[in-house]
Amino acid sequence: MKFIVAGQPSVQWSAERSGSLMTRARGVEMATGACGVDCEVCRLRVMEVCSTCGPGRSPEAARKLEAQRRILGSPCPILACAALKDVDFCLRDCTEFPCVNFKAGPYPFSQGFLAMQERRRKEPPPALTHNRSPLMVPGEYWEKAAAREPSELATAGIIPGPHGGICLPSFNEMLWVDTLGRRLCRQEGGHSMELMDPLRELVTLLYLMNVQPASPGEGGLIGVGDLKEAHYFRGPHVLDLKGLVDRFGYDAKGFRHAATLLGGEAVDMADVGCRLVPYPRAPLTFLLHEGDEEFQPKMTVMFERSIEGIFSASGIWSLVKVATRALLQSPDPREETGWTAQDRFLAPAEGSGHS
Repeated sequence: MKFIVAGQPSVQWSAERSGSLMTRARGVEMATGACGVDCEVCRLRVMEVCSTCGPGRSPEAARKLEAQRRILGSPCPILACAALKDVDFCLRDCTEFPCVNFKAGPYPFSQGFLAMQERRRKEPPPALTHNRSPLMVPGEYWEKAAAREPSELATAGIIPGPHGGICLPSFNEMLWVDTLGRRLCRQEGGHSMELMDPLRELVTLLYLMNVQPASPGEGGLIGVGDLKEAHYFRGPHVLDLKGLVDRFGYDAKGFRHAATLLGGEAVDMADVGCRLVPYPRAPLTFLLHEGDEEFQPKMTVMFERSIEGIFSASGIWSLVKVATRALLQSPDPREETGWTAQDRFLAPAEGSGHS
């Protein structure tokens, strides 16, 4: 069975590929399809008229694609695309959603729903504190950051920027802190683009206010339980890593790619360990223990011992939140390896669809 990918050679769908999908699966039937439709609540599934498509990497997806090929002569382009791109759910795992496979319709979603998704995915993240209250960046933070001596900041990898501002590396990019206009900007191709992200603005200013020259012998990794204010990270202040577990808990390869695209370095810990550098002297090490048929996935984060000299407990919580957002918003690695906006499955042949 062959189907066409625009801009790419014909792709062979075979029983061998189906088997490889099944070996990567979690061993648990998942009723939600790659497109996002939850078959668990569908009467057709309850009456055994139709089976679930399952996530893109699941045995259910492999079986469904084979059935569609056999009965309809062509697979659902959405499910086939998810399987080939090795993602479970288009809405959660693919940064190209909503793509032409969805926009071509007529199902599973309306054009209004797709337009809403497109619009809201371009909006800045919600500006909320660790207590879920509206976040406001105090004006005095800007004043204190601007008052730092350039010689002090230079020892922490921070340099003077345009118009009296400050430039510092963050993940895989350079930030410009416009202390006169009180803006946080990303440097792109010689131009500055303002970041409408109050949380990142707050954490950047806290870093600039408090970072000090490195002291000998202050290295070494510690966990959240080793922090002096470890008691803070309980109840509502537990480090918010659930989104990373939901997205990457069964996708170590995807986590490794996301961290790499942020400039992360591999560390030999856990199933996948990645060291990210949100700011020069405030690295974070994320450790993923991938889930399988026996164990649930787990994500932890480690800090350098000097972290509490820069951030308070609430600041550390916010720093981790900035890093988790960056990982979740990282570009789809398949886009970086040949998958472009033109590399799409064509619409299914007339008469094809779900089985």
